[in-house]
Amino acid sequence: MILPLGLEWQTMGGEQNTLGAASEAKPVYGLVLAGGRSRRMGRDKALIVYHGRPQFENGSRALARHCARVFLSLRADQSAAPEYAGHAQLADRFPGGGPLIGILSALEAHPEAAWLVMACDLPFAGDAALDFLLARRNPLKMATAFRNPERNWPEPLLALYEPAARPPLLALHGAGLNCPRRALEQLGAELLDPPDSRWIMNANTPEEYEAALRGIPRGIC
Repeated sequence: MILPLGLEWQTMGGEQNTLGAASEAKPVYGLVLAGGRSRRMGRDKALIVYHGRPQFENGSRALARHCARVFLSLRADQSAAPEYAGHAQLADRFPGGGPLIGILSALEAHPEAAWLVMACDLPFAGDAALDFLLARRNPLKMATAFRNPERNWPEPLLALYEPAARPPLLALHGAGLNCPRRALEQLGAELLDPPDSRWIMNANTPEEYEAALRGIPRGIC
């Protein structure tokens, strides 16, 4: 994809150090991406129980141990469901739908914060993954994410997005790019190799759900 003319967001030298210091001083908020249609699974993935409670709640609790505030990213038709009552929610602020819209909407709603993002279909992601990510956060980059070891591309739905990522993501959305993986590639994110590849293994089908229950990975998605 060719970026819009004049889209520049990289800084150099002392300006880059200033960006890093400013990013580290910002609060970190958590975002559970729970608004997917779950077409392949055939039921709401956010409500699937893996560890004794719905997966969106597992994500919320894990993020709450690392973040100042935690929000759910939900579709409009999910927001009134009783399961989500009492949880802070963020509605999409941009057209198109999809996880990148949820991330961008969070950055737009609270530009003062960095956002630690976790999708609801990652049954093996938890405190260990979040600790690893935060300890190796690079505030000089727009985002810090895990690298898929099989495909050598960034995994955007278990990642930390710095406040400075908002303008370039807005520009990418305006240019028609709504794939979160490609957006991370455009941003030049800091990429980490996960010590446990199961952290980024998602469960999108009934077969992957059964495998996750058994603790047996069926490949990294």
